[in-house]
Amino acid sequence: MENKNVTKMALVFLSFLCLIAFSRAVVSNRIGINYGRLGNNLPPPARSIELLQNMSIGRVKLYDADHEILNLLSQTNIDVAITVANDEISGIAANQHLADQWVFEHILTHYPNTRIRFVLVGNEILSTTTTAQDLQIARDLVPAMRRIKNTIKAQGIKNIKVSTPLAMDMMQTTFPPSNGTFKPEIRELMIPLLKYLNGTKSYIFLDVYPYFAWSESRRNNQTGINLDYALLKSVNQTYTDPQTGLVYNNLLDQMLDSVVYAMAKLGYDDMMLGIAETGWPHEGDSNEIGANRENAAEYNNNVVRKMSAVPATGTPARPGVVIPTFIFSMFDENQKYGPSTERHWGLLHPNGTSVYQMNITAKGVPSD
Repeated sequence: MENKNVTKMALVFLSFLCLIAFSRAVVSNRIGINYGRLGNNLPPPARSIELLQNMSIGRVKLYDADHEILNLLSQTNIDVAITVANDEISGIAANQHLADQWVFEHILTHYPNTRIRFVLVGNEILSTTTTAQDLQIARDLVPAMRRIKNTIKAQGIKNIKVSTPLAMDMMQTTFPPSNGTFKPEIRELMIPLLKYLNGTKSYIFLDVYPYFAWSESRRNNQTGINLDYALLKSVNQTYTDPQTGLVYNNLLDQMLDSVVYAMAKLGYDDMMLGIAETGWPHEGDSNEIGANRENAAEYNNNVVRKMSAVPATGTPARPGVVIPTFIFSMFDENQKYGPSTERHWGLLHPNGTSVYQMNITAKGVPSD
């Protein structure tokens, strides 16, 4: 009788865990979009938020914590990620009062009417550590995150995660995925960051662009990475990691899993992944091959289908795991510097029309 009761309790507990996992997947697999504003021809915030609602966007990531935009978002059911500017990090790290002030001004003024769910402290902080100032900001990152989180927690708010977006240039090696390692010069910065994110059950957010990996491979090697493989379009093209035996059918999974293995080498093998930015440029200079509307539409639609699937697909190293994902970006931003691709990632023209056909919710897009 006792064994039967134990078995029954185990089954009930297992069912409960499955229900939690399914509910979490349904809630958290809504696709997001990055709303950047480095353009002099963009629509006003009110029109932009109206367009977000028309697109049925689940999440939006802001590169600041603009009051007008946060007020406008209070009239929606869109989950919001806000950003602490890079130049605010050291001050907040050194002064709890500044952290309290930032949280009161940018979160408590708007929460809970505005569904703030993520606070991203800085943007790609570990990508630039060559100057003394940059290195100091990088060292202040975790202390600033801790102060922001402490203030949020003190207010009794439990549904806002604090994290920071990291670029793939933090990686020393990404291929094969199981060989993934961080650059030696940022190892001392990664360990406390991973410890903090793991301790607060937050996500490690990545800016991950198969386009750049693919285009670089084409420049270095005339054959390079297969385009369909980079576009998540591959059917017959696969890669088997020789060390793990895991089979990959797209470059995005390879890149994500390289970070998974890099973290595991530092003792963190169960970190939650998030994608802060991913996308494909729809236009570029003559030497920027592959930057066109057809490829951009293919990549972004495939990412949406993959990341919004129920049940979640995850990656080969993390099967079945939901990965919160933000597509880059809402608009082209004509005031960005650099090659033409830098200014041509948008899903929408400034007048609100689509640059190419995009199904951001994956409704009506058949699964593979």
